[in-house]
Amino acid sequence: MTSLDQVVALNRAQQQSETDRFTVRRYQQFVRHFPAGTRDVLDVGCNTGRGGSVMKALVPTLRLTGIDCVPERVAALDSLVYSENICGSADKIPLASDSFDAIVSGEFLQALPPDVVNGTLCEFFRLLKPKALLLLTTPNPHYLKNKFSGSSVLGGAHLSQHYPENLRRRLRDIGFSGVKVRGSGQVSSIIGERFPFRSVYGSYLVRARKW
Repeated sequence: MTSLDQVVALNRAQQQSETDRFTVRRYQQFVRHFPAGTRDVLDVGCNTGRGGSVMKALVPTLRLTGIDCVPERVAALDSLVYSENICGSADKIPLASDSFDAIVSGEFLQALPPDVVNGTLCEFFRLLKPKALLLLTTPNPHYLKNKFSGSSVLGGAHLSQHYPENLRRRLRDIGFSGVKVRGSGQVSSIIGERFPFRSVYGSYLVRARKW
């Protein structure tokens, strides 16, 4: 079992998220899926807030809450972008049920140890308002490039991997409906998110509704 302190240390050492060139497009993709009237949004694994700045620039009326397990990253969040900041674990978020119109989580789920994944997804369900939307991206274990090179999603700060068919089933078991899988990652900027052979995508987007 991996402790929270170990997870924090692994994420602190992971600097790629600070320089990931696709972060802007990933959060633009989230916003494109927002229903009309979306206001209260929880950004899980918000890092230093690059994604939040993108969302706020596109929809200035958003009221963002950010959560991350690395204290210095939470401390760096811009108070003009995030209305509330939380440092802690995503499976135990100290907020009221039915609080958010949307939850976004960009390349976060794989950073969780397997034993806390289900609790985290249940927490997302609890925090969403009825009819509200969960949007998350995570690396694709079916990615052809990894298969050809003998690489794996696992390693470094990546403690779990999530096959899209299994994640879809898990979300449905929790109570989410309308679970859709779309492409994400660099390839999606070329061919869009709806290419039928999803193994071409390095990451994938899951969209699910609490309803």
